[in-house]
Amino acid sequence: MSAEARETAEMSMEEAIEIVRGRLSRIRTGKASPAMLDGIKVEYYGALTPLNQLATVSVPEPRLLTVKPFDRGSIGEIEKAIQAGNLGFNPASDGMMIRIQIPELTEDSRKDLGKQAREFAEEGKIAVRKVRQEANDTLKKEQKDGDITEDELHGDRDLVQKLTDRFCEEIDKIVVAKQTEIMEL
Repeated sequence: MSAEARETAEMSMEEAIEIVRGRLSRIRTGKASPAMLDGIKVEYYGALTPLNQLATVSVPEPRLLTVKPFDRGSIGEIEKAIQAGNLGFNPASDGMMIRIQIPELTEDSRKDLGKQAREFAEEGKIAVRKVRQEANDTLKKEQKDGDITEDELHGDRDLVQKLTDRFCEEIDKIVVAKQTEIMEL
């Protein structure tokens, strides 16, 4: 397998892991995190703008998020966007800042969030396996074209499989850590 093809496969697999990490960071846990609001887009002067470009999100207490807009005139729109985000939050505004109390998770909601985390992990593994399939297809084509021998094909396939296993294991570790965080009281 050429170094370029290996690098491409590795980068694509790494990208799949980053997507999983990003999706997992938005899953609620019992603790407040600014990443919980990463997916929120606010209607601002006719354009949907990410919340983090309109306000500072901070965590002054373990179960409290504060959102301080750069432009106080946008506070109502930010509040609406947070409510429309279906995160289960009830934002409260004092005209200067929005406070979001993070509700306690029930046992059932923790289990649901854990299940959601496993689904994200499975989607990530599917993406990694798709990259493996593409790399194997490239190797078959190279062997058919006479660029590599059959022995090289088998050796390169083993290399691609080792990469796949390594990235799938990494996804498993990330998800186990997230599930532990979710189940923490």
